[in-house]
Amino acid sequence: MQWIEAPAQEPGVFKGIPAEHGYYFPAEWEPHEATWLSWPHNRETWPGKFESIWPAYLEFIRVLSLSEQVKINVENFVMAKFAFEKISNYGAELENVFFYENPTNDAWCRDHGPAFLANRNPSKPKLIVDWEYNAWGGKYPPFDLDNRVPSRIGAQLAVQVARPGMVMEGGSVDFNGAGALLTSEACLLNPNRNPHLGREEIEKNLRNYYGVTDILWVKEGIAGDDTDGHIDDTARFVNKDSIIAMVEADSSDENHAPLRENRDLLKRMGLHVIELQMPEPLHYRAQRLPASYANFYLSNGHVIVPVFNSKYDGTACTILQECFPGREVIGIDARELVWGLGAFHCLSQQEVTG
Repeated sequence: MQWIEAPAQEPGVFKGIPAEHGYYFPAEWEPHEATWLSWPHNRETWPGKFESIWPAYLEFIRVLSLSEQVKINVENFVMAKFAFEKISNYGAELENVFFYENPTNDAWCRDHGPAFLANRNPSKPKLIVDWEYNAWGGKYPPFDLDNRVPSRIGAQLAVQVARPGMVMEGGSVDFNGAGALLTSEACLLNPNRNPHLGREEIEKNLRNYYGVTDILWVKEGIAGDDTDGHIDDTARFVNKDSIIAMVEADSSDENHAPLRENRDLLKRMGLHVIELQMPEPLHYRAQRLPASYANFYLSNGHVIVPVFNSKYDGTACTILQECFPGREVIGIDARELVWGLGAFHCLSQQEVTG
């Protein structure tokens, strides 16, 4: 078992504005060194269904390990041993699995994990942006352990850390790697994140710390999403000029109007919009769940797609295969996993090479 203990010291702090030094957040389809995860342990995230998440989660790790390293945050060595046994029994490539002593409050590494930046000068090292994290506007305290994760990883990897001092979640933004960032007003302009910042100040921080030039705004998220409209459930870049947009054909469904508005906004931006029909509504305990094919994750070798035993699963996978012909599409049943109100993209954060 490959085990990395708690960092012995604080990470080096990056002085300056990352964008001014050539740093940027790459598109997800660019090469990864690893995918970061935070091992699930908070039973309240999946009340009544915690044990049922393992088949989907472990299959996710297995597929990731086929083409890149998988770096997993765990509380301690005991949790690492437990996780290693489960992963071993599921057939992952164990030489690609690493455990890091980084305690967390929850499993949603897309939002609390490190944002890795690459530099346009390949001789320069990668950089971590350590945004502030408040569990989607203070909805699920405590979140103090999650908020420390990026700096702990910076110390463990000897990677410098930049600290903007602004609340930001990785699931609220998507990138084309060529200067564009896509996000939603419902999330980034929500006063439960950064009430002291206006739209212009938020955009300035996005440009400075993600190395982008164009901020593209849509409006709302999907029903059942407790993050106030994360973009990774509604629309995702598939290349620098094209985007998939979730749509809902049923005009009586609560997702119909907001997704149509988002799609029309994207078309007016001049993007090539590829429509993906939402799966049929999924409920548990009378709660609408945020089931969406847009919550796919790109590893070096695969497109890992949440599927929901829907008649639209096959079409979604076929369209995504056409978008990423160099990768194999793998659909993993996420019906149990999405009871935690997220899926594969929400659980993962990529680390750039270099």
